[in-house]
Amino acid sequence: MGEQVADRFLKDSAVKSFDQRRREIINMNIDKYNLAFERSKSKFFDLENSKKKAHLIKWKTIENLERYLLDFESNFTKNGGQVIWANDAEEARQEISKIMERHHAKSVVKSKSMVAEEIELKKFLEKQNIEIFENDFETPLDTSAEQQTIEAGKLLRKKYTTADIGISGANFIIADTGSIAITENDGNARLTISFPKVHIALAGIEKTIPNINDLDLFCPLLASHGTGQNLITYNTILSGPRQVHDTDGPEEMYVILLDNGRTNVLEKNDQRQALYCICCEASLNVCPTYQNIAGQRYDTTYQILINSLVPPNLNNVSELKHPAYASPLCGTCFEACAVDIDFLRLALLNRRDSVQQGLVSKKEKRTWKIFTYAVQRRGLIDFFSGKIKNFFLQIFFKKTWGKHRKLPNLADKSFAKQWKERGD
Repeated sequence: MGEQVADRFLKDSAVKSFDQRRREIINMNIDKYNLAFERSKSKFFDLENSKKKAHLIKWKTIENLERYLLDFESNFTKNGGQVIWANDAEEARQEISKIMERHHAKSVVKSKSMVAEEIELKKFLEKQNIEIFENDFETPLDTSAEQQTIEAGKLLRKKYTTADIGISGANFIIADTGSIAITENDGNARLTISFPKVHIALAGIEKTIPNINDLDLFCPLLASHGTGQNLITYNTILSGPRQVHDTDGPEEMYVILLDNGRTNVLEKNDQRQALYCICCEASLNVCPTYQNIAGQRYDTTYQILINSLVPPNLNNVSELKHPAYASPLCGTCFEACAVDIDFLRLALLNRRDSVQQGLVSKKEKRTWKIFTYAVQRRGLIDFFSGKIKNFFLQIFFKKTWGKHRKLPNLADKSFAKQWKERGD
């Protein structure tokens, strides 16, 4: 299965990367992002210091994650909310199903949630004959902004007011107040949590931050690095179900805290910093690989961390090892990261793990074995002329190099041989 996904990735990438029109569209949007990003970065008094502070806060949180999660649970339940712990995707789906049965729910309205995608919630609810409406709806490409607004108003108003349950994600879990924070630019999440009588929030356990005042740092970092804004348009903090003085909101609120392999990452001292990610996607926007083929080619849920760091650790699935090899290791992702995650180290560690776990093909193993044998014997390499070396390269590596690129020619004499002939 792993080789099939990797092969499909290589095949699709070879097509997409040479689609000139598509690359022009991507580059145009990336250029717009870069301009907005530069403007927003200038608003920080000391951006590098802010990133280092955010890194330290996330380090502190992840190192003491159990404590902060228990603090969140305690404070959230005091406000009338309910916390559900899910070890994996199946547990999360079953807990949602129980809530649906308890409330005799037949319809759900859902705002954007990557955790919902991770646990394949839509597919699950459809099998349960639950009507699920996602408010990031599709419209024809030639639809004007005014028409989209009108159609959205007609369609969404009824869905929001009649849905039995609203499901959202959460950008941050705030331990000291027992709250979740949601940031968005369209207001759909806010409507999703306001009208239905029941609200279910899905969040990975790594979303935790210690203090509500930390949002002063993380919200501007997320906005500037994610979209080039000074601040995201809609920022909502929820601490539980509707209280007596509230005019709207759910009568019951659940927060499902999902592990699904995250504690496996937590066990790895040298890789747990992957859990610091706040999903701003800045690393993708500056990645040369992503700019040429875009994230959909990766066949992964999360379009973050260059798709090569978190998914393999979360799911431990062999078909997800190939994105780590797609990273060019140029370092721009590290420079762009809002919380100073060392992408280069994480990508290399993932490559190492894929080899140690036997996730490489027999052909690849055989190739590297031959290469290792050759490079450890300098005399053997120097024995053959450049023409012979180039001949074998064309035979064995031309297909791997791609039909749009020409293999570089090796010099007639190696550097070591030329140096020896100089007699210096």
